[in-house]
Amino acid sequence: MKMGKVIKVFVIVITVIAILVMLFGCTQADVVANNISKEADAFNVQRKITVLNARTDNVMMELIGTFSLKNNNSHELEVICEVGPGVYKKHFIYLSEYTLYVVEDISGSNVDKYHFELNILPLLNTPQVKFDITD
Repeated sequence: MKMGKVIKVFVIVITVIAILVMLFGCTQADVVANNISKEADAFNVQRKITVLNARTDNVMMELIGTFSLKNNNSHELEVICEVGPGVYKKHFIYLSEYTLYVVEDISGSNVDKYHFELNILPLLNTPQVKFDITD
């Protein structure tokens, strides 16, 4: 075999392997996660975002509705909300080392099998100090 034919066969084999990995390498969870993200970015999913100050454990902001979000290069979370048919508002949340956020999908099913609840309880994460004073 000539070197050109060997390279062509090698490229074809690698291409076939790559296609097989792409077709069969995704789990159901990967596909579902991708579909949910697409639906959320198309303003079809009711979500809740909670912004916390990790230093003080205080909730700084909550937003409930249909929105799309992404991080930008300025350490900000860009939140675009759909507030009416064809009406949108854009908000920025500055992210620092003491700011964190949680996004929940709240438009899920009402079937008990899939029910879940997420509670942010920062007071439970603080150490409990007990004093014992003796004479």
